[in-house]
Amino acid sequence: MDYLVAAVGEWNKSLFELNSKKLEGSWYFVSTPDELNSKLEKGLKPRYIFFPHWRWIVPENILNQYECVCFHMTDVPYGRGGSPLQNLIIRGHQETILTALKMEKSLDTGPVYFKKPLTLAGTAHEIYVRASKLTWEIIKEMVLHEPLPKPQAGDPVVFNRRKPSQSEIEPNLSLEQLYDHIRMLDAPNYPKAFLNKDSYYLEFQDAKLEGNELVATVKIQIKR
Repeated sequence: MDYLVAAVGEWNKSLFELNSKKLEGSWYFVSTPDELNSKLEKGLKPRYIFFPHWRWIVPENILNQYECVCFHMTDVPYGRGGSPLQNLIIRGHQETILTALKMEKSLDTGPVYFKKPLTLAGTAHEIYVRASKLTWEIIKEMVLHEPLPKPQAGDPVVFNRRKPSQSEIEPNLSLEQLYDHIRMLDAPNYPKAFLNKDSYYLEFQDAKLEGNELVATVKIQIKR
């Protein structure tokens, strides 16, 4: 039996190498749409295609031909849509659900295989790594038991994908709000929290709350 994992991020590649060797079957990893298409065009017929962390829309012909499974960081149908981590933290959530669902043409509307609790403590990168590890727990269960997905129940709440301009720090935030704003954007390849101040561009990461103070690493650029 063949299985295909499509994901971005070095941590996802490392987790694939660590976990796939412990499972039955032949396992393959891709990190770009071109690699995904190439594998399938060469005749690979995976039982599942798992998408732990993917940035691109999967073509409808792939969704129709293969059983595609994505992992969404909300208790769907609450939180369908883009930027789930940031939208959850902005709304004050400290815990969430990692949902494994069957992919459809519409975003995050498919039936559900598994739901597992996930804490939202730490930086965005730390949360993504934690979610990726939990993803592999679900993958193992799916390979072993091949569960039938169940339709989502409840009224949908849809999140909007955030724009890079929304990473700018708004005035008059509390220390807790400022901390959340910095940490929820603190991951590789994400637009960091920033301030435009006169001729300076300030970018923030590694935020920590220490008593009545917030400590962070700041990168300062002079605008030309």
